[in-house]
Amino acid sequence: MKYINVILLFLLSIFYSNYSQADDLVINELQQGGKIVFIRHSLAPGNGDPDNIDLKKCDTQRNLNQEGIEQSKKIGKLFKVNNIQIDKVLSSEWCRCKDTARFAFNKYETFKGLNSFYQDKFYKYKNEQIESLKEYISNWDSEKNLILVTHFVVISEMLNFGTSSGEIVVIDKSYKFIGSIETM
Repeated sequence: MKYINVILLFLLSIFYSNYSQADDLVINELQQGGKIVFIRHSLAPGNGDPDNIDLKKCDTQRNLNQEGIEQSKKIGKLFKVNNIQIDKVLSSEWCRCKDTARFAFNKYETFKGLNSFYQDKFYKYKNEQIESLKEYISNWDSEKNLILVTHFVVISEMLNFGTSSGEIVVIDKSYKFIGSIETM
């Protein structure tokens, strides 16, 4: 049942565009700071990960391809060109998220609350992760922006919002949706 909901949300996000284009409003809001920015990892072709996934070994995971690397750089450039202040960049422990964060922002820290729970072996951690992420956001206080590089399932669970690879979703601390930016 959990996969049906994720698949349904994904299909709806393909056929129904519920996000706005990158526009002056979203950029202006980011320039004002104090926003929470969810970024789905950049393009990493495929679905899920091999059964032998080891979070310490990137060669056991689905990874960014060259287009995903370029997309990550484009994300970083968007922030730099628009002089968007960043307090902290947190990333899932998956290599495709860490690489997105590294190519986009150079510096990042990993945070387990952003890890994927798409596959059965990780699903048992879902509630604990989501609670720790909500707690982190609740305690976060900065005039700059908080960047969270994560996965479709985490963004979907937190915001009830389907994303494409490399999509940036901006909210305020009360979880009010401000807008999204596609980076492809």
